[in-house]
Amino acid sequence: MYKSIVIGTGPAGLTAAIYLARADLNPIVIEGIQPGGQLTTTTEVENFPGFPQGIMGPELMDNMRKQAERFGAEFRSGWVEEVDFTKQPFKVKVEGGDELEAETVILSTGALAKYLDIPGEQDNIGRGVSTCATCDGFFFRGKKLIVVGGGDSAMEEASFLTRFASSVTVVHRREELRASKIMQERAKNNEKVHWALGRTPLEVATDEKGAVIGLKVRNNVSNQEELVEADGVFVAIGHTPNTKFLGTQIEIDKHGYIVVMPGTSETNIPGVFACGDVQDTRYRQAITAAGSGCMAAMDCEKFLEGSMVHDWSKN
Repeated sequence: MYKSIVIGTGPAGLTAAIYLARADLNPIVIEGIQPGGQLTTTTEVENFPGFPQGIMGPELMDNMRKQAERFGAEFRSGWVEEVDFTKQPFKVKVEGGDELEAETVILSTGALAKYLDIPGEQDNIGRGVSTCATCDGFFFRGKKLIVVGGGDSAMEEASFLTRFASSVTVVHRREELRASKIMQERAKNNEKVHWALGRTPLEVATDEKGAVIGLKVRNNVSNQEELVEADGVFVAIGHTPNTKFLGTQIEIDKHGYIVVMPGTSETNIPGVFACGDVQDTRYRQAITAAGSGCMAAMDCEKFLEGSMVHDWSKN
């Protein structure tokens, strides 16, 4: 039986593993279908502290993994199919039938950005297609950009990108936006933001060299195909937290994110902690994920020492 199992290996899970391993708790880390998380699909990361010249996303994750291994963290490949948090020791079933037991569990399974599932999209992720304005907006200084989406996230992304882009066109399949009134007004009052409403995205268009040149759309009124020209396409249609495998044992909100006690990583089950994007509905940055991973490890250590008071009445 393990002292702690960490499920997920993005910045949050790997940071938690580093802290647990340095505390001589010898955690086992379960890697899912995407070891290293979303950063392994990015190119250069320029906003993670400590790298003045930037660092490639996969390299950053590999360094964090090696750091955890150096202090004694054990890694196990596989997908967690089922968990049992009804009593201690907790049970974690990994694909293939193996069942692991632990006194504590840290959930850091992340959240996947939703994509349009249209031709040219996946082929150009990190090469003109992005799901994170904060991460990639800087690379499009002076360029024409598209933001796909009609909710608050899309309005926020569009407004943020005007700091760098010469223009930002919001593409949405409906004529009306889903965003809150204040977010709509903020975007509509920005002279750099333009609108292509009532358009259904069909394909990310590229030139003969493979560079993104815009988004092919269908005008839902005329039924004609159009090309909305741009140098980059930002998809902002939401995220899906990886929580389905938890069933109903952990409290989650209406969007599927794990609910934690404010200011902590504690879930509704004593001894089970959550960190990173799986519980972060707002920031979703590598550095905030890493910080919450540190919190989860320290909360976990206090729990194992018996010095943690679990009081959800304060939530």
